[in-house]
Amino acid sequence: MTDLWSDLLACLELRAAEGDLAFEGANQRLGYRRLFGGQLLGQFVRAGSSACPDKAVKSVHALFAREGRPDEPVRYEVTRHHEGSTFATLGIVARQSHGVMATASVSMHVLEDGQDHQVPFHVPAVPGEEHAVDLNLLPWDTRAVTDLDTPKSEAPEYELWMRTPAVAPELTPALTAYATDLTLIGTALRQVEGVGQYDANKVFTSAVTAHTVRFHRPFRTDSWLLLRQHSPLVAHGRCYGHGDVLTQEGSLVASYAQEALLRFKN
Repeated sequence: MTDLWSDLLACLELRAAEGDLAFEGANQRLGYRRLFGGQLLGQFVRAGSSACPDKAVKSVHALFAREGRPDEPVRYEVTRHHEGSTFATLGIVARQSHGVMATASVSMHVLEDGQDHQVPFHVPAVPGEEHAVDLNLLPWDTRAVTDLDTPKSEAPEYELWMRTPAVAPELTPALTAYATDLTLIGTALRQVEGVGQYDANKVFTSAVTAHTVRFHRPFRTDSWLLLRQHSPLVAHGRCYGHGDVLTQEGSLVASYAQEALLRFKN
């Protein structure tokens, strides 16, 4: 876990690059032929924070144009469309030598005091260690009562508990964005009889095409968080899913949604 965790943290430390508001990020060493979209999401968040250090990321909406190459750093070019005293709107382009890989619209906001009302969420107790799951790309504690991969048709819902090692608070949004990219396609596949994530590249091909994360409140990832998600639609070679991020106390701290290519080979 330590190696993958350290590798991810290193990827989230962007370097200033040549050009106005340009940054460069290293890639995870995963041995895959393409970059994991969660890495790009996390780096988009970090690029926004680097461009507007006095504001917090309120939302990021990313569109993925083509695969990224793991053997070449990613360049992030930031355009500041507007920046006021409390809000900022940014456009970010992720680029490698073969062209644009992804673009993102990022909204920034200075944290403000104000009224705080929320519909109550029922949050169950954190499952015991016997419910630990290994999701490979998430190098921290993860637990789930429901199996993501199931041979029979099940409800397209999945609840994943996660807790990272202690980390600087400014990395929380990037790590959360990273985590939200991993299991929504698998959640959608739960309703498809006899098919699961383990059938990738054999029974189906998949790739995330759009992903949005909205941050509602400050929070930490080194306390338990519940990613509660629902993927109600598989149609026309695509799937769609969405989720909420909740604390143990039921506080809604983030929400996310994803559309992905999901093309069956038969």
